[in-house]
Amino acid sequence: MAIEVNLGVMLAKRRMRSRELAERIGITEQNVSLLKAGKVRGVRFETLSRICEVLECQPGDLLTYVPGEADTSWSDVSD
Repeated sequence: MAIEVNLGVMLAKRRMRSRELAERIGITEQNVSLLKAGKVRGVRFETLSRICEVLECQPGDLLTYVPGEADTSWSDVSD
């Protein structure tokens, strides 16, 4: 199972930089970069909620399930 992260697309649509998003949701810019790259093991619902609030979107706009794919190169976001 793989989850594709479309955060970069949403940032582009909203004409927002990663740094601004990080400041507005209260996590590090490095963790936003890891999330954009899909290199995280998980994300807290609180963080996901703040991202959706700032970007005015739904979780489904940010995350897509891709059947048959697997990725084991994750790290953990814990901000």
